[in-house]
Amino acid sequence: MRVLAIDPAIRNTGYAVIEGHAREARALEYGTLSIPQSRSQSECLLLIHERIGELITSWQPDELAIEQIIYVQSHRTAITMGSARAAVVIAAAGRGLRIMEYPPTCVKLAVVGKGGAQKQQVAFMMRALLHLTETPPPDAADALAIAFTHLAATDPLRAHLFDKRKYI
Repeated sequence: MRVLAIDPAIRNTGYAVIEGHAREARALEYGTLSIPQSRSQSECLLLIHERIGELITSWQPDELAIEQIIYVQSHRTAITMGSARAAVVIAAAGRGLRIMEYPPTCVKLAVVGKGGAQKQQVAFMMRALLHLTETPPPDAADALAIAFTHLAATDPLRAHLFDKRKYI
């Protein structure tokens, strides 16, 4: 299975394409779509939508995995994050991809073994589990972790860990 995973944000959207199955996976591409502060929010959303479309066209993933929106202190931040997520979902849905969402705690549990893991721990584990030569930047590491979680969820022995995932 080939999975495109996204850690959505308005300025720094992490993305990853990995291929494999629950027991073995390899990263094909990962990175962060960084958009300068000088760009308006609407420009950011358009750029996110376009870049995700390009990744889908280039890599032809089987499914897209995305992080669920987390609780944040500010309504404004939640709306901005939701907008970035919507740009991703529309790009994927418009190309016929099934979209699965995972809570952040589920992702951390799948890759680190505890739901409250720190970003550095996630990045370190992604380097180790995917045999990367360098530790990925935080947003890219989160996207790699989401993709890895999606593949891990196909393992019948670990399926109970992913009860809170859902197709959207």
